[in-house]
Amino acid sequence: MKEKEMIFGIRAVIEAIEAGKEIDKVIIRRELQGDLSKELLALLKSHEIAVQRVPNERLDRFTRKNHQGVIAFLSAITYEKIEDIVPFLYENGKDPFILVLDGITDVRNFGAIARTCEVAGVNAIVIPAKGSVTVNADAVKTSAGALLKIPVCKEPNLTSAIQFLRNSGIKVIAASERGADVYTDVDYTGPIAFVMGAEDVGVASENLRIADNLVKIPQFGTIGSLNVSVAAGVLIYEVIRQKGLK
Repeated sequence: MKEKEMIFGIRAVIEAIEAGKEIDKVIIRRELQGDLSKELLALLKSHEIAVQRVPNERLDRFTRKNHQGVIAFLSAITYEKIEDIVPFLYENGKDPFILVLDGITDVRNFGAIARTCEVAGVNAIVIPAKGSVTVNADAVKTSAGALLKIPVCKEPNLTSAIQFLRNSGIKVIAASERGADVYTDVDYTGPIAFVMGAEDVGVASENLRIADNLVKIPQFGTIGSLNVSVAAGVLIYEVIRQKGLK
């Protein structure tokens, strides 16, 4: 990662947050203490910025400059709010088409999914603020620049965001191998949101419970699951097929 994508030092990070800089995440030395560090932590919490406590050696790997035990990573984009995007789409006569990524951590998968979303006309991607991949320079590169064109919403509570989508008249479909329906048997012609989970754990149980439908993609081999970016592409283009036919 290039140093221009990072901010070093406690005071510098505080000033960047207060100036409205879009911070992706902050790593802090485990033993860091003092009044200024408490001020920083309070600010990070109030702005819901992800924080990691790490050994000092890890900070030193990113820069040889005097980081004072704090490095902030700048986001490659400005995140948007799903509460703003959905009404805007309705007001412009569009049926919202949203993709929610629940705990996806692989940058390459994220980039590939974003590229498919942009090409297919998905209106927005929703990710959680914690425990998820974020829009950094590597993700933008992997997406072939798609992440600079499609709105991305980083939500502090993903379950609440999904419930908001349902309350807004959007049918929420969760992809799960436990799904009762084959993905081609569900109607996607209205407002739609897909929830995709990480390949190892899938969609969180609390998010499965509030989905309108659980769908599965038939599998005929011996490997446990499809790559999540491939699965997302299959589902997204089924929406396009149905909307095109109807």
